[in-house]
Amino acid sequence: MSISLNNFKLAISDAKDLVECYDLLNANIDTSPPEALKRAALIMTVTAWETYVEDIATEIFTSKFGALKGCHIGNYLERQFSSKLKMFHNPGSQKTKEIFDEFFGVNVTESWVWNSYQTPKQVKQTLDSWLKRRGEAVHRSQIDITKPDLIKRNELDKCIRFISELVEITDKALESV
Repeated sequence: MSISLNNFKLAISDAKDLVECYDLLNANIDTSPPEALKRAALIMTVTAWETYVEDIATEIFTSKFGALKGCHIGNYLERQFSSKLKMFHNPGSQKTKEIFDEFFGVNVTESWVWNSYQTPKQVKQTLDSWLKRRGEAVHRSQIDITKPDLIKRNELDKCIRFISELVEITDKALESV
């Protein structure tokens, strides 16, 4: 188990705490819980994925290329890697595939199969869909109260479970890198 996986587990617990707050407020029949809690939980869940990918890539980079630190080629590699990470704000399936393939020679997305996800393509589509929803939650305020909520409560559970399982599968696939 990587350090990055342990850090992810801490980060995802914040999203779970927000969901718990939503549920506690929802138990009160006199008031409605703020929808912002669900959006915040979605944002934190997908951000935990983004942080995990950046952290595990950095962890592997340091492990693989740490001996080159300080020499010309090591400095060059580190600049290239840092530059790539700075542009890694939305860790969709393609960007994730590219960073691990470019620096470590592994297509991590090929390992993305588990339970009801029979193909990596299904996982990629699901991940990209959650990233799109996070973008909507971040950049689009819901001002029309007649429209349905951006995310339903049961969808939050699905998102948290999906991202958590994806991190576990990714971490396992990267153990041998």
